[in-house]
Amino acid sequence: MNTATVSVFQKALDAVESLPESQQEHLLDIVQRRLVEARRGELAASAREARTDYRTGRVRRGSPDDLLRELTACDN
Repeated sequence: MNTATVSVFQKALDAVESLPESQQEHLLDIVQRRLVEARRGELAASAREARTDYRTGRVRRGSPDDLLRELTACDN
């Protein structure tokens, strides 16, 4: 982290520490839920991209053995 980021981060920590414990717990719950929701959104976007890639033929199908054979052939 750069100095500006550390300063903002430290200010955020100081602000949280100034809250009563119950509010700190509530804030933690909100942040955790938002992180989960953000990750869920990222996964959904990745799934949409994978479906699009599959429909447009930008992916190949095969078994793990097929993949290993292809990777081995690239090494030679």
